[in-house]
Amino acid sequence: MSQSLSAVHVHLVFSTKERRAFLRHEGMRREMHTYLGGVSRELECPPVQVGGVADHVHVLARLGRTMTQSDWVKELKRASSLWIKQKGAAYAGFQWQAGYACFGVSQSNVAEVAEYVANQESKHGAMSFEVELRALLRKHEIEFDERYLWD
Repeated sequence: MSQSLSAVHVHLVFSTKERRAFLRHEGMRREMHTYLGGVSRELECPPVQVGGVADHVHVLARLGRTMTQSDWVKELKRASSLWIKQKGAAYAGFQWQAGYACFGVSQSNVAEVAEYVANQESKHGAMSFEVELRALLRKHEIEFDERYLWD
């Protein structure tokens, strides 16, 4: 085969440091989601859906064939952190948590996961980020240590 082709979808989840509600204002939250989608697109990882709430984000994207998962996440966090700090003094202390969770998504589940990401605001009326992340980790059978899960 003379071409290199790839269709690997990933669902990325990460939080602000200490789950601080830096994205509590809907306008800023939407801007952040748009910005993250743009950065992902520039990295040749086309976003399918970006969403989240005041203290965390979800990104569903097709991972580019030349991009490693860790480099993609690192650049999303780096670029968006620099971007939001330019938005004013209220964001001077903004940081993302050090870690992240990333889950593979089969093509047959992309629409379902996209809807899940799009509906984050309604889901978090009854569920905290911590409860949601634990549930996702268990669903995907990922072992974790609570001592190192939160920062």
